[in-house]
Amino acid sequence: MRKRVSLHPAHAILHGMESNWDDLKAVLFLVRHGTLAAAGSALGVAYTTVARRVERMEKAVGTPLFERLTDGYRVTEAGREVAYHAEQMEQQHIALERRLAGQDQHLRGSLTVTAPQLLIAACLAKPIGAFADAHPDVDLTIRATNDLLDLNRREADLAIRVSNDPGDTLTGLRLAEQAQASFATPDLANRIAADPAACVEWVMHVSAKGPPKPSLASHPNARVKLWLDDMVAILGAAQAGLGVVRLPMFLGRSTPGLVQVPILPPQPYIPIWCVAHRDVWKGGKVRAFREALVAYFRENRDQFT
Repeated sequence: MRKRVSLHPAHAILHGMESNWDDLKAVLFLVRHGTLAAAGSALGVAYTTVARRVERMEKAVGTPLFERLTDGYRVTEAGREVAYHAEQMEQQHIALERRLAGQDQHLRGSLTVTAPQLLIAACLAKPIGAFADAHPDVDLTIRATNDLLDLNRREADLAIRVSNDPGDTLTGLRLAEQAQASFATPDLANRIAADPAACVEWVMHVSAKGPPKPSLASHPNARVKLWLDDMVAILGAAQAGLGVVRLPMFLGRSTPGLVQVPILPPQPYIPIWCVAHRDVWKGGKVRAFREALVAYFRENRDQFT
């Protein structure tokens, strides 16, 4: 959002604000996202619906909110004023939703949880399933993504994050400490064991700087055979025997076709947290899901270290 600007016929705009909230949101999201298509995607409606709502809002306030150009829409000063007002309303609405969610102790209704894809596939499916079985009246949605969803805006109610800093403005609970080590196919592990002086070929994420330094003490003859920018691709390359990979213990141990190889001694890795907005943290559904997570990680902590 851009900074609020003053508008001379403010009284006319405020009178028009009595229009439908959906129309106000259309203006806000078009300013926020820049195009009809992006605004429609964010709102979950067709771009034509966004255009229709914007036109309806313009009629309500009696002044153009956007200039129609050949390459899209450009917001006017009046449009910025309307969007500013809509954003204030949105923040108040979300804050009220958070407070009500925190006061709701019933185990029914919607609950949205976000977590990284690989963490869900490798271990979280079990506590998620246990929660769903125990609380069939909860409409549970899992958003599987590595993106940090905005819990202040209630893009999710609870987040499970692999992070050293899960968010200073959030309430959190450390679920597990982690370690990482080296993994490879059994065939490659046997070849390395049979010839320790042979070159160790690594498959690594593009964010790495090279073979892990602690591994070079015992296996200095090493090189990066392949760089990849996606963990699923890295796992596939490792399963195909293309090289040794460095993985969190839970992921290496749960990936079919991989075994731990004594090249990289277990190293400390990023811990796992569950976090939520402080208003939502005390809600019944969030508390029950948190308890399912705590029970799972307590029982399976050895899988992570």
